[in-house]
Amino acid sequence: MPDDTRAIHSLYLASPLGFAESTRPFLADLVARLRTITTVVNPWDDVRFVEEFAELAAVDSVTERDRRLALINTELGRANAASIDGVDAVFAVLDGVDVDSGTAAEIGYAFAKGKRVCGLRTDFRLAGDNPGSVVNLQVQYFIEASGGRIVTTADGFVELARGFAGSRLLSGSG
Repeated sequence: MPDDTRAIHSLYLASPLGFAESTRPFLADLVARLRTITTVVNPWDDVRFVEEFAELAAVDSVTERDRRLALINTELGRANAASIDGVDAVFAVLDGVDVDSGTAAEIGYAFAKGKRVCGLRTDFRLAGDNPGSVVNLQVQYFIEASGGRIVTTADGFVELARGFAGSRLLSGSG
């Protein structure tokens, strides 16, 4: 459980939105809006390996390509964990037929580290294990047990961040 006397001064934005060209504008808008409130660590800003990914497409040796990809994957995973360790909260985009597996892993990691976790689900499709859950029951549990909430609009998500960043209760003065 997070320390409820601390305001959220920084958050990690967990999402699969950087994978597709069609969702990158929404990601950029969401990041820009959240950055007016707090420091946002967006893992999609890490472009260290973009050129290497492009080069690897031309590598004929499957063994060599897989070896180099494994190294990149390890470094990206390590960097994401370190980023989560360094923030006060994780805000996660939960859209899709099911919550993205990487996003779900980041949610679980953040919960285990005592971070507050909040979710955004704009997708109207059913994704819960039963009608009592909005998304996978374990993901929803981690979010709610951390003191966070799931909201259904980007405006609500931004307001949730604003509330946690500026709450008198969370800053210890109320």
